[in-house]
Amino acid sequence: MPRVLDAAAGLTRYEAEGAFALSLTRHNSIRPDVIWELKAQTLRKNNLLTLHRGGETFGTLGGLANLKDFCRRTLQPGKRVRPRGVLLLGVPGTGKSAFCKALGNETGRPTLTLDLGSLMGSLVGATEQNVRQALRIADAMSPAILFVDELEKGLSGIGSTGDSGVSTRLFGTLLTWLSDHETDVFFVATANDISKLPPEFTRAERFDGVFFLDLPAGKDKEAIWELYRTQFGIPVGQPRPTDANWTGAEIKSCCRLAALLDVPLAEAAHHVVPVAVTAAEPMDRLRTWASGRCLSAANAGIYRRQGEETARSGRRVYRGPSNN
Repeated sequence: MPRVLDAAAGLTRYEAEGAFALSLTRHNSIRPDVIWELKAQTLRKNNLLTLHRGGETFGTLGGLANLKDFCRRTLQPGKRVRPRGVLLLGVPGTGKSAFCKALGNETGRPTLTLDLGSLMGSLVGATEQNVRQALRIADAMSPAILFVDELEKGLSGIGSTGDSGVSTRLFGTLLTWLSDHETDVFFVATANDISKLPPEFTRAERFDGVFFLDLPAGKDKEAIWELYRTQFGIPVGQPRPTDANWTGAEIKSCCRLAALLDVPLAEAAHHVVPVAVTAAEPMDRLRTWASGRCLSAANAGIYRRQGEETARSGRRVYRGPSNN
């Protein structure tokens, strides 16, 4: 019954009655998946939000142990304090969007996807009305996950005069909602370039945490290889290529191409150009900025760029003149 009521949240009495009747006709019982199906159709008609109903779970996503554990604990039912959300910053291809899609299934919540570009209207005031309507729908469907992908691109017009301040007003409405909403909506946003986001967006109490997703290493990388070897039927004993600077998406691409072209992994790797090569300078700046400023998605605690801890531990600290 609680799952059925959660699924029906946000429907009018007439819409809920129609959903229950359809479920009874199909299955001779009231099932939440039928109600979600109808809600997804309603959202598509509004063209403001989409409902993601994929089968992703944390088990289909290698690594990111600290981020997974944080969100599991944050979204446990029955908590007296309501969670706000997380901001995921990281290198492209490290699993930010995949994590957001898996989070809903893992916690039993619907994942609502908000495309800020689709909220832009051609008439004066239409954009502001659309964003308020989208946020009202999200509030009505709580408990839910509200997912915004590549946030910095959707807010790229802030501060410019080319759109008559529409982007700035959209940003202001979103900021107000993040601070003031009291519904159980967990906001998850991803970004590839933190410098394009206004500083007030990442201040304390906007989010429960700002996480940085770096290139996978060690056991995380082993888990990702094992996951995609199994998915694409790659033989276990087949040697894998040099992958010092590969993201999870590039590992998946190598395994998929090996299966597609029916060639060994080492040969398929010739078709993969890592983002660490194509965008080396922006990625280096991003990792430098995140070091000491973000939480690590892989390990508990603050993210430190590889090699920085060694440099810190090897540095001598001056403690003043000795009494001797």
